Amino acid sequence: MATKGEEKEEIPQKMEEAASEATSESKTDFLATVNEILKSQEDPEEEEEESGETVSFKVIFCKTKHEVEFGLDKTILKLKNHLQDIIGVPASMQKLMIKGLAQDEQTLRSLGVSKGAKVLVVGSKLDDVIAVSAASPRDIAASEGNVKEKESYCSMAIHKKVLDKGIPDEAMPGIKGVKEALPSIPLYGMLNKQGKKVRLTFKMELDQLWIGTLQRTDRVPMNSIKAVVSEPITGYEQYHILALQLGPTEASRYWIYWVPAQYADAIKDAILGKWQYF
Repeated sequence: MATKGEEKEEIPQKMEEAASEATSESKTDFLATVNEILKSQEDPEEEEEESGETVSFKVIFCKTKHEVEFGLDKTILKLKNHLQDIIGVPASMQKLMIKGLAQDEQTLRSLGVSKGAKVLVVGSKLDDVIAVSAASPRDIAASEGNVKEKESYCSMAIHKKVLDKGIPDEAMPGIKGVKEALPSIPLYGMLNKQGKKVRLTFKMELDQLWIGTLQRTDRVPMNSIKAVVSEPITGYEQYHILALQLGPTEASRYWIYWVPAQYADAIKDAILGKWQYF
């Protein structure tokens, strides 16, 4: 008999199988199939003693804020089920960020959620899954081919002049192959394209990213950032080169060097508001 952990690991595989059949099914049938898969993987909620105490807080998903009131002693799993109808993301596909990644069995009280707190939700709506699954094999192959042919950022002369100077003395420690939540302090010790020191401060309560140098601090609304791209630095894979696209074209990218690799995904999550699972 498969354990609960093994059953949950089968979700992406079953989702992929359902998505592959989407071209021959109606959208409604596909959504029903996916919902059935996800529902079959949900753990039954156990009856437990709960106080009647509730707390009001903000839930942020895809730049949209929702006012939510929920029981302090209820679990994260129950909160996910409650949010499912509000944000349109199935509970099994949600990840809740409360001082890091919240676990299903934890309660709001144990996580220290208080009045006015902000909870970040990352996940993909079923409509997004359908859009990805609708791409033809030819489109996918062409896209993969373009990626393979594209010159790496690290090999471009404009970036090499910064990278060739080596790791800055004040750089934060980088960890290869690890994903961590953003720390409570700003990310520091990095360089911009001019080779000047730069730090990133994430003001989630203001939905702003503060980009600071010795000369100035720019307060950038996160919803104005069009894209975030990154890649490991050749020979120093514990660090990334990362760009924030502040305008409509690639020419408006703000490049940052020596970003600790363990925070690259968390930066994208915080700015873009969701992870791409498929």
